[in-house]
Amino acid sequence: MKLAGWFCAIVLAGGAAAGPAAAQPSRVVSMNVCTDQMAMLVAGEGQLISVTHLATDPHTSAMVEEAQAFSVNHGLAEEIFLMKPDLVLAGTYTSRASADLLRSLGIRVEMFDPVDNFGEVREQLLRIGEVLGRKDRAAAIVAELDEGLREYTTDMSGITALGWSSNSYATGGGTFTDAVMKAAGLTNIAAREGIQGGARVPLETLLAQKPDLIVTGSTSYERPAMAQDNFAHPAFRAYVSDGKQVSVPDQYWVCGAPFTLEAVRILQMAAKARGAAN
Repeated sequence: MKLAGWFCAIVLAGGAAAGPAAAQPSRVVSMNVCTDQMAMLVAGEGQLISVTHLATDPHTSAMVEEAQAFSVNHGLAEEIFLMKPDLVLAGTYTSRASADLLRSLGIRVEMFDPVDNFGEVREQLLRIGEVLGRKDRAAAIVAELDEGLREYTTDMSGITALGWSSNSYATGGGTFTDAVMKAAGLTNIAAREGIQGGARVPLETLLAQKPDLIVTGSTSYERPAMAQDNFAHPAFRAYVSDGKQVSVPDQYWVCGAPFTLEAVRILQMAAKARGAAN
């Protein structure tokens, strides 16, 4: 599915000058799929030299085509050190040992947490702009994100949804999935029922709640897996047979960035369709 035209425009504008050249690191390596994509959006031409192999995986990255322009790393301290970076971008939950080793070798490492809401997406984009010396560029991307979110202000709170994944795992309040549902105007049943973070919601409980939409990812295992038996259950298949299941490609909300608006759009379109059907 193609991204919205405005997102393509901001990607193509990536070479625009922003910030004083003296403040810009010139050899930046990213070792986390989310910093990969933020850096590709914000960095100036030639500034970013390497992204992780996950940036080239369409199941986790919304910027696979853009990632082809960079060398690939696997988050190993040895390979990154040999690239002679002056800045490394990393995630707090990935490759901590590598990040600590690179710091001990005198390399600047900036760590980024996973995001739980769009406020944190804005903060991280602006922080990326600061560490790259590209504040104006980052601010422009945040402005585009906010403009895109304003397009989805329709109140669909009468439509209930439940994010349900492998092993009957549901996502509740305080998660980025919940933030995306809210941006689409939906009521997240798991959050409404007091689930914070995530929890297993058995099929029986799901059916009792009668959600208008069941939100799933689009990735399935190539071989049969017990983790996905919940999606094969006859009761589940019967419940979603009239269009209640909506699949959102994982790459649109694994990380928070302007491309997450595509997840918001998919959810709101599905909600409007359910509203019309009801």
